[in-house]
Amino acid sequence: MDPMKFLTTFDTGTVTRLPNGRTQREYRIVALDAEVEAAPGVWFPAWTYNGTVPGPTLRCTAGDSLKIHFFNEGSHPHTIHFHGIHPANMDGVFEQVPPGGRFTYEFPAEPFGAFLYHCHTMPVKKHIHKGLYGAFIVDPPTPRPKATEFVMVMNGFDTDLDGENEFYTVNGVANYYVERPIPLKVGEPVRIYLVNVTEFDLINSFHLHANMFRLYRTGTSLTHSELTDTVMLCQGERCVLEFTYRTPGRYMFHAHQSEFAELGWMGFFDVTA
Repeated sequence: MDPMKFLTTFDTGTVTRLPNGRTQREYRIVALDAEVEAAPGVWFPAWTYNGTVPGPTLRCTAGDSLKIHFFNEGSHPHTIHFHGIHPANMDGVFEQVPPGGRFTYEFPAEPFGAFLYHCHTMPVKKHIHKGLYGAFIVDPPTPRPKATEFVMVMNGFDTDLDGENEFYTVNGVANYYVERPIPLKVGEPVRIYLVNVTEFDLINSFHLHANMFRLYRTGTSLTHSELTDTVMLCQGERCVLEFTYRTPGRYMFHAHQSEFAELGWMGFFDVTA
C-alpha cells in the first residue's frame, strides 16, 4: 500500500451487534508470499498479511468482541499473535496454521492502547523480518480528543539475507516521506500511533524536530507520562505521541540512530498556514 495512504488507513472490520448488545467486529487476514518494494527499485521477497508490509492496521474499541479469520495462502506455516489480553488458545503460539489452512481468533478487545500483531511461528526472527506484522489499535470507550491520526510502524529490510538490515523505514518504503512530506496545518492537533517491529536491532527511535510531543507509553493511559522530542522503543514496544506545530515550515522526523536515518528512516512534515 502507498505509505501515504497507509498512514490513515484503519481496518475497523465488519461490524454487527450481538444479542447482549456488545459490538462484534470481524476481520479477514490472509498470509501471502509477495514481492514488496522496500526502497525505490529494490524489491524484497516478503511473507505478508494481506499482501503488504506492514499488514493492515486493525482497529476496534475496548470491550468489542473480535473475530479474526486467518487464512494461510503462503508457502510456510504461520500464525497471528496479538499483544494484549486474551485466552491461551487464542495466543497464536500453539495454533500453527499450515499452508492452505485457516483459524479464527476470538477474544474481547482489552485493554485500550496501542498494540501490534505478528507471526509467532519458529524461527520467529525469520517470520518477522520477512514481513508478518502490523499495528493493532484498541480505542478507549470514551474517545481520545479529536486529532489527525497517523499510524507509523518502524521496520527494517534485510534485502541480501545476511542477518542485518540494509534499509530502515516507517510504513514500508525507505525515505518515502522525504520525497513526499506529510502535509499538516499550523495548529492542527496530531496523534501518532508508533509501533516498533524492527528485527535484528535492539532498539529503534523517533525524534521530532523543532517541537515536543506528549508521550503515552503503550497508550494504556489517557494521561501523558512525559513531554519530550525523542522516544526509544525496543522491538514490540509502542506508544502514542501528540503534538501541534505553531509555525509553518518543513520539519524533519527520523530515527535518532544516525545509521537508521541514513538508510531510509527519515521524513518531513510540511506545515502550512
